[in-house]
Amino acid sequence: MNREYYFDHSATSNPKPKQVIDSVVEALTNFNGNPSRSSCRKSIEIERRIFGIREKIANFFNIKNPLQIAFTKNSTESLNFAIKGSNLENCNIITSVIEHNSVLRPLNSLRDNKNVSLSYIHPHKETSEVIKEILSLITPNTKAIVLNHISNVTGYIFDIEAIGEICKKYNLLFIVDSSQSAGFLPIDVEKSNIDILCFTGHKSLMGIQGIGGIFVREGVELSPVLEGGTGSFSKFERQPLKMPELLEAGTNNIPGIFSLGAGIDYIKEIGLDKIRDHEYKLTKFFIDEISKIPEITIYDNFNIFRGPVVAINIKNISSSELSDILSEEFNIYTRSGFHCAPLVHKYLGTYESGCVRFSFGYSNTMEEVLYCINALKEIISFFNN
Repeated sequence: MNREYYFDHSATSNPKPKQVIDSVVEALTNFNGNPSRSSCRKSIEIERRIFGIREKIANFFNIKNPLQIAFTKNSTESLNFAIKGSNLENCNIITSVIEHNSVLRPLNSLRDNKNVSLSYIHPHKETSEVIKEILSLITPNTKAIVLNHISNVTGYIFDIEAIGEICKKYNLLFIVDSSQSAGFLPIDVEKSNIDILCFTGHKSLMGIQGIGGIFVREGVELSPVLEGGTGSFSKFERQPLKMPELLEAGTNNIPGIFSLGAGIDYIKEIGLDKIRDHEYKLTKFFIDEISKIPEITIYDNFNIFRGPVVAINIKNISSSELSDILSEEFNIYTRSGFHCAPLVHKYLGTYESGCVRFSFGYSNTMEEVLYCINALKEIISFFNN
């Protein structure tokens, strides 16, 4: 089989570490039971293991109380719980033009059904300009700021610590989507004044698909979006309002939770700084080299520190065709199109064409990136001739 060059880590990390795979096998073989649904030894042991993983997550994000973390399917489910469950109505919410549909669609639901107006900030090279724009949009009716930490299209990074200070000053609910940042950048919910943190397990946290989570600061009131069995408080007619049962209706994804814990162990063994430095080194080298090619447009290239994501187009080649050629002729895996983020493409001027996204992970090497650069040069040369 020909070697694969995987540059789609923003979609899901690949390959999964061996210890993550082993944790799933362990869950299915030795811990195949249902926590909180029985008093048998197996059920109790699974519950203990799950609490230990809540503690790992709490330590990873500097969360004081592990029981304020609920497990979900993914960031999309977490963001729906956060946005639709926060009782935001008859108010203004500030978000950005670089959001994923997992933020935009729940917000648009509030716009259409809860008399919510939406205001949008834009990427700027300087954080001071971002703060200036936010301050210009805050009104007496503004109740929340909802932002993704890192764009899944351009890799742009919002300074959530600076924005969290604004939220604290103006008493605004701060909801952060860390789908692209958790496992790449350190996140401290206390330092950044984050009220609700939404994360997914299968990207840079290295877990499997189908697991995610949400942290809700104590004192923040949420209404449950889903209701059902919790294994506790069974006589309640409605969903208990205590975390984590508030947001954990139904049986949890035990293999997924185990994989998330193993993924965090893997990150800590390597070191988050080492992972970030490696991925950024690959990203910067890629940008520096393709910047020399006049036929390539790099989007939102502010020449500042960014996530390991680069969006490009090549003159006279559609994004879908370029991605197909890379896959079929060079075994290079990317993602073309609109990346579930329509507003960022309006902002970039690629709303009709889309673009091709390269996203790098810790498993990638400089040799692989160089191979990709040479493939792009070969494709351009072919079309030019």
